[in-house]
Amino acid sequence: MLLHVPGVLDDASLSRIRKTLEGAAWTDGRETVGPQGAGVKRNLQLPDGSPVRHELGQLVTAALAASPLYFAAALPLRALPPRFNCYQGGGTYGLHVDGAVMTPAAPPGQVAATMRTDISCTLFLSEPDEYDGGQLVIHDTYGTHEVKLPAGDLILYPSSSLHMVEPVTRGARLAAFFWIQSLIRDDAQRRMLFEMDTAIQSLTASGADAAALLQLTGVYHNLLRRWAET
Repeated sequence: MLLHVPGVLDDASLSRIRKTLEGAAWTDGRETVGPQGAGVKRNLQLPDGSPVRHELGQLVTAALAASPLYFAAALPLRALPPRFNCYQGGGTYGLHVDGAVMTPAAPPGQVAATMRTDISCTLFLSEPDEYDGGQLVIHDTYGTHEVKLPAGDLILYPSSSLHMVEPVTRGARLAAFFWIQSLIRDDAQRRMLFEMDTAIQSLTASGADAAALLQLTGVYHNLLRRWAET
């Protein structure tokens, strides 16, 4: 499922993130991928151990927790802390598929646990007119999609999708990105639950029959109970 989640960041949060990134110490983005990815990746990223990445990542995580649409679509079980990147001066990331399993850093004295990547997310931090190029191009069973969203908006899509970032030929494209292991591994099942949840909310707002809504809500939760992996 490919879904646009608008307004994840409010103006104040977005301004704070952008101002902080202006003075950030960036590193070569190829340091965070394997040999295959390094061959097609040319961008800048905040180092994984950067205090700035940690600070801004917490801000993004808090904003995501306040987004009902994000939660309904992703049904997150766990997520990697957000990373931040910058594309400029022809920076690009060629066609690739994200790694299926990743290992987030563990607190001192604890063993790191791997997680499966079901959903990839990009949170745009630059306005579309601030840079040329930089479209996120996603290939899925429904065709090819070019994504270039307003600052503060999020796109989520299956991590199994072949995708790329077009070269940025003017300005700078700033974004946060991260991966989710969903309670629902299967994308088609996740889509059905999302559509059912959306329908329940719409019917509730329209004042539909309470007994029918209760029955439909029960079906939603019983499907979630049947399909969820914890």
